[in-house]
Formats: sequence, C-alpha cells, structure tokens
Amino acid sequence: MEFSNSLINWYLQNKRDLPWRNTDNPYLIWLSEIMLQQTRVAQGLPYFLTFTATFPTVFDLANAKEEQVLKLWQGLGYYSRARNLHATAKYIAFELDGKFPSNYKELLKLKGVGEYTAAAIASFSYNEPVAVLDGNVFRVLSRYFNLDSDISLPKTKTEFQQLAQEVLNKNNPALFNQAIMEFGALQCVPKNPNCTSCDLNTSCAALQYKKVTELPVKTKKTKVTNRYLNYLVLKDSDSNFIVQKREGKGIWENLYEFPVLETQSLLSEKEVINQIKGMQFYNKKPSEILILHNDVILHKLSHQHLNIRFFALHFDSKLPDSKPLTEIVKLPFPIVIHNFMASNYFYSY
Repeated sequence: MEFSNSLINWYLQNKRDLPWRNTDNPYLIWLSEIMLQQTRVAQGLPYFLTFTATFPTVFDLANAKEEQVLKLWQGLGYYSRARNLHATAKYIAFELDGKFPSNYKELLKLKGVGEYTAAAIASFSYNEPVAVLDGNVFRVLSRYFNLDSDISLPKTKTEFQQLAQEVLNKNNPALFNQAIMEFGALQCVPKNPNCTSCDLNTSCAALQYKKVTELPVKTKKTKVTNRYLNYLVLKDSDSNFIVQKREGKGIWENLYEFPVLETQSLLSEKEVINQIKGMQFYNKKPSEILILHNDVILHKLSHQHLNIRFFALHFDSKLPDSKPLTEIVKLPFPIVIHNFMASNYFYSY
C-alpha cells in the first residue's frame, strides 16, 4: 500500500489540470484516450478541445461526415484512430442508443479499443478496479520493482499487467490509474529523471541498484523503410488543381494528396523531370515543369521515412475534375502536404 499511497499523494499535489479529468463521461474519456495514444498531451489537448466543441456528444460525431472528422484530426497522425473513432461512434449512437458499455469486457469489443483504453474508460468512468498499462506504467513499475524483463515481448506484458493489478488501489482505481500514468509522464520520465526530488526515491529498487537508466528493457526495434514520393502539383489554365483520395489500406487512407510519382530511390531533379515528361495527364502534356523547392522533405512515420518533393506542372488548358484552391483546402490532407500548401513555395507558384 505504501507504493499506491505515495503515488496518489504525489498526484494530488502535482497533477495537471486537464479537461478529461474533470468528468466521468465515457464519451469524453474515450475521445481523450484515443487521441492520446502515441500522442503527447500538449499536442493532443487542442484537438480534444476542437473535437468536443464540434462534436459535444457521440451522436454529433456519429452524424458527421468522415472527411470532416479526418480534417479535424489532420496533424495528429495514425489516421486509423480517427476512422475507428468515427465507426465506433456510429455503433454506439445507432446500435447502443448512445450508451457506452459499462464494463471492461464489453468495452474491449468496441472497434479501436484495446486493453489499455478499455481499462482507462472502465476505471475513470465506472471506477471498475482494472489496472491500466501504458508506456508510462511500464517504466514506473520496471524501475520501482527493478524488473528487467523485455517489455517488447508478449509474455512480459502479461507479467506487468498482473503486477499492475496487484498494486492497484482497489478502493479508488480511477485515482490510482491517473496517478501512476501522470507520475511516469512528469516525474519518472524516460531520460534524465530527477530522482533526488522523487517521492519514491527511498523505496525505488532501480535507484538503489543504480539501474534507472537501464530500465525498462526493450530490445525489439522497429524496421524502418524509406520511400521516395514526388508529388505532382498539376495547375490548369483556370488556376485549378488536381487532387486525389488515397484508397485502400496503407498510410493516409481516405486522405487527399496530389498525384504522386513514387521511385525506388532518390533520383536527381533532372531524372524526375525526365520521367514526368514521359507521362500523360488526361492526354495532355504540361507546358512547364519545375521543382517547387530544392530540399527533400523528410517526413518520419513509425515504420516509414518518406522522402518528399513537390514538382509544379503547368497546363495551358483546363483539366477535368480540377478544383479551385478554396475548395481543396477544406479537404483532409496528410500534415506534410497541408504544411507545404500553406508555405510560400506553394503560393509563389
């Protein structure tokens, strides 16, 4: 109980004032938890406020168009979260009459809701005594109890989940779960934690054995592939542009982009332009081709590094299905393309 009480006491003195902590509304808690997956609080907070203002209830979210949801999500990344969020909102609104499942096992059945998210909603909304296990909790438990099991292995997750459940304050699981996650986010941080000011330093095993920097152990590394995307910004005689929706599975599903020429390696500017010259666009040839900036834009995703360039193609006639910029900017784009469209490079074209 000392561990649990120390964490809760620390939390009550140091917690951040965040909007999803001032409610037990499962809709708001679910929304915040989905947004904060693989996203820092500072980044996710503005999105949460925008979403809750635009979609104050699960019915509002369910009745929205997917493009509107993706547009508001633009910049958060991992867009499958937004698509799952929208699908689950429809299911809850239209199949469950707007009522969220009220326990951990039923919450797990929702699309896009895994063990951590189900535990968070169950404890924060319904005070169900089920422990959360995220990256922060892994780190706190591994250091405090000096556990050097590899957290990238499935069997280790089971080990840590059992430990988290054992130390959980069963009388106030919501408060304890918030406390241990906040402790990992603010005090027991990944790099250079200030152990001298830590409320748990007298009982932390990793500190005692000088192993804080070594824990938690994670040996599995994500394999990263490089891709080379040359976006073709087609502009016709009416100063309209061509954009297309990404279909199928893969990165940026259902987001918009310019036509793209993907190559196996990083080609020179001249080599890309020569390839473009050999392409047909609506049985038309561009009157001018130029690169819109000299540097390759490196955009890092979890499993892919995208090497991106933008080439301008001007046409002296109207192109079918072209759209004015005022209409295009309302569509959801990957943030790297959105940022480019907002830059001087694009507007000087």
